[in-house]
Formats: sequence, C-alpha cells, structure tokens
Amino acid sequence: MRRDIDRLRGLGYPVLATAGTAGYRLGAGADLPPLLLDDDEAVAVAVGLRTAAGGSITGIEETSVRALAKLEQVLPSRLRHRINALQSVVVPMANTGPTVDPSTLTAIAGACRDSLRLRFDYRTHDGTSSIRTTEPHRLVHAGRRWYLIGWDVDRADWRTYRVDRLDPRTPTGPRFTPCTPPAPDIGGYTSRAISTSAYRYQARFTLHVSAETAAERIAPTTGVLEPIDEHRCTLRAGSNSLDELAIYVTTKGFDFQVHEPPELVEHIRTLAARLTSATD
Repeated sequence: MRRDIDRLRGLGYPVLATAGTAGYRLGAGADLPPLLLDDDEAVAVAVGLRTAAGGSITGIEETSVRALAKLEQVLPSRLRHRINALQSVVVPMANTGPTVDPSTLTAIAGACRDSLRLRFDYRTHDGTSSIRTTEPHRLVHAGRRWYLIGWDVDRADWRTYRVDRLDPRTPTGPRFTPCTPPAPDIGGYTSRAISTSAYRYQARFTLHVSAETAAERIAPTTGVLEPIDEHRCTLRAGSNSLDELAIYVTTKGFDFQVHEPPELVEHIRTLAARLTSATD
C-alpha cells in the first residue's frame, strides 16, 4: 500500500494522510496529474474537444485545439483511427448564433454553486440595458444558447436571462437562502419560458401525431410538447404575431386543431377561407 501511494505521489497525485487516522485521501493539487482514461473515455474527450473548437463559447476554441493536440500525441493508434474516422465524416455547420465568454459562464456557475447574489448589466432583445440583481439558480444550455434561471430580487419573481446578453458585475453579492425552484423540471420550465411565456400570444394546439414524432420537427426552444396518448400531443407555443403562429404550426406537416387564444382560432379561419378562395 505504501509503495503504491509513493508511486501515485511520484506521478503528481496529491495523496493526503493524517497522523493517527487510518486511510488516505486524494487531494486537489496545484498541477493537474496524469489522467487514466479507458478507450471510450478517451474517444469521448477527443470528440468533445473537437466539437468545442467550433462551439458556442467564445475564446475556448484555441484552448480546445491545444488540449486536443496534447491528447492525440499520447493516444494509441487504434483510438486515433477511431477518432479520425468519425471526424472525417462529420461536417460542422458554421456557428452563426450568439456566443458566450467562458469567464461569464464560470462566474455565473460559481454564484449558483455558492448561493451568492449576482448583479449584471442586461440587454433586452430591443437593446435596452438595465442592471439586474438575481439569486441565480441554474444554467441551462439549449442548443447554441445559454440561459440563466434566477430569482429577480427587484421584481420578486423568477426570470430567464440569455447569458450572451449579460455582463456580470464584481464582486458578487451576499449569500442567500435559495428559494424553492420554479418547477421540478428546470429544463421544461426554461423551454416554456423562452418559447411561450415571453410572448403576447400563447397558443395551444392538439397535434395528431405522437409527442416523439412531433419532437423530430419541433425544438424545445420553439415549442413545448405534452403527450396526450400514443397518437396525439399538445403543442404550446408563443409569438407576438398571429400570422407567425399560424404559419409555424401549418408548415410542420401534421394535422392539428387550434384551441387558444380565441384571436388565433378566428385568424386561422380567415386564413383558411382566403387560401381556399385563392385556389378556386
């Protein structure tokens, strides 16, 4: 046991022991020691680094490339072949969406972890800036965008913020006692907040397909799906335009029934009559 511990320490792993207490404890050191990865773990890390090199976090691309170069130097040829085979057939799309500075993500994550109030400058979709004070709860990653879920102290309500629109202020605020989360499913809550709740019109449809089939064409950032049975599901979506809602649900290719709001029901009747007359 002592020889094994000495060897670990020689490799750079900080192994701690207390006099009079049985056992050893692996500690955190100033330097990152060598990592022991199995084949699948090594492939996962390499693919993740290559993906991060073109991802949605600003400034991490070069760091990811450097880390990938170090990893590939020590990979066995069999693993390098697997990774190269995968990468050779994967074509990433150009990232045209918003990006987030990694220091912003780490600052928010630290405030969430330590229950520290967070103050930041926030820009709304129309460019208006304001200072917000929140009790941060969770970060949610939705495709190309990051969202912060937090209790807005000034508004006394839960809010969803786009991380690419905020700039944290330092230092962070005092500690707080976390409130009860707005929903057990934070991912579902975020989906509803960004696809439905924030808009003037909040629509409800019945789609005559299963929720699994509908999910192939409807992203959680644009609508919320709730299964009814094996052949039907409910779609909730929001927009500031009745035309956008009508076109959105019509072009998904599913038979549907519109329930609310009443303005949308009447608007779709008008559009249907107009389209019918256009083909007579």
